[in-house]
Amino acid sequence: MKYRSRIYEARVEKIAKLFKVIFLVGARQVGKSSLLGHLFPKIKAFIFDPIQDLYDVRKHPDIFLDDFKAPLILDEIQFVPQLLPSIKRKVDKSDKKGQYFLTGSQQLSIMKSVSESMAGRVAILKMYPMTPQEMYDKFDANKNWFLNYLDNPDSILKKKFSKIRNLPSRLETIWRGGMPGVIDLPNDELPTYFSSYIQTYVERDVRLLENIQDLSEFGTFISIIAALTSQEINFSQLGREIGISPKTAQKWLQLLVYTYQWSELRPFSMNSTKRLSAKPKGIIGDTGIGCYLQRISTPQALAISPLQGSMFESYCFNMIKAFCSTLSLMPNFYHWRTLAGAEVDIIVELDGKFYPIEVKSASNVTKSDARGIEAFKTSYPKLNIQKGIIIYCGQEIYRVAEDIIAVPWDLC
Repeated sequence: MKYRSRIYEARVEKIAKLFKVIFLVGARQVGKSSLLGHLFPKIKAFIFDPIQDLYDVRKHPDIFLDDFKAPLILDEIQFVPQLLPSIKRKVDKSDKKGQYFLTGSQQLSIMKSVSESMAGRVAILKMYPMTPQEMYDKFDANKNWFLNYLDNPDSILKKKFSKIRNLPSRLETIWRGGMPGVIDLPNDELPTYFSSYIQTYVERDVRLLENIQDLSEFGTFISIIAALTSQEINFSQLGREIGISPKTAQKWLQLLVYTYQWSELRPFSMNSTKRLSAKPKGIIGDTGIGCYLQRISTPQALAISPLQGSMFESYCFNMIKAFCSTLSLMPNFYHWRTLAGAEVDIIVELDGKFYPIEVKSASNVTKSDARGIEAFKTSYPKLNIQKGIIIYCGQEIYRVAEDIIAVPWDLC
């Protein structure tokens, strides 16, 4: 597969000059190793395995680091946690930057161990599935519409933004998702890729992390959870679907979060006269995986699926989150919903400012589609709320209401 430039390149190169250890985390096969191999082709790389230990790293980590001098790329570091204290001792002997590049696809104990043992020595960067700009065009942080919006919401109306080149149809883009491994595959071979991905994930990652007696039951669980993307999660109801307790359902869902297969948007709440929902909203980590788990076999099948709108919202959220990962500080993300039904799909909080965002799977939006954002602004008159946007499937950028702008989803 031909390498495609990633939005993280400039940031990785920068932090490699400032920190002794660089740690890339994210779901399996999102391109962590490929990115490091592209940026640092002369650095020797090792890929660790949960079963085999070819270099006896688990027994003799110090000898391994003595035999192979820094800089090194150490892939899937969660399988050799014994190496972390040795790395700490090594980097403490030298002020040189960019000594070790680590990757990991789990954020349980390994994230805690890295953070605690190498505080001040390590920079941690999360990677996500590819944005449509990365897959089909080229990401430019200086021109990117969403980063411009965060910097100056008025720029959305004032600047000219181009559309993504070589983009398939919206439905095919969502159906394929953003995993690098699908780029060169024809549509009829995508099920083979996703089947292998899920099987490896369940039988390797999940088995190692959690003592689940019946893995087929967990497979059923993740299939059901894919249908709940972009919805509030009720653990009691979720558990009843497959005959497990609410506590187990919550535990398994956290397992998906820990392995970067699921995101949670916390409910936004502040002093308000309205009664608010307190349930988190969940987002599948990749819509291609989500469509596969729901047995949506083609883009045409997605067109008539009741999940089309929620998959589109999930795709847009994942895209926004990836854009924001290029910033020096990751924003907070929320959703907002009153028990009366007013809601905002995504709220981004950065530097004390709040950016309300709606996602509509429609070719045209009107003022009625802005009611959720208007209700949010009315509920919090003292909050520093910026101009809201509605991401939709049309062609033009235009003002829907005084402080609400419609933005096509496929801008660069």
